[in-house]
Amino acid sequence: MRLIIEILIMGLAVFLGARLVPGVHVDGFGTAIIAALLIALANATIGFILRLLTFPINFLTLGLMSFVITVLMIMLVANAMQGFSTSGFLASAILAIAIALIKAILGTLIGSGKS
Repeated sequence: MRLIIEILIMGLAVFLGARLVPGVHVDGFGTAIIAALLIALANATIGFILRLLTFPINFLTLGLMSFVITVLMIMLVANAMQGFSTSGFLASAILAIAIALIKAILGTLIGSGKS
């Protein structure tokens, strides 16, 4: 049940982020959920491998390289699927920040109802 809630939160974060960030387009909520799943899958596979390979750079930049890899994964998904697009690196970077903030807010709001 928790996995479904996490998927819906991520999908909502992508959907709201696309509405807030200029240069990002998503066709609808269903497309946002698919994009969220693909972004999470890309981060868990390709992103993980890239983080391992770039560990020294990531260490020296205090984690900035991980953010860049996340942005690249968003751009990869935007290029791979129809219905979700970004206009470039800057739009993808702002979307990544927006998604992180929206997920934090929604996670706090939804998580606060539990005992």
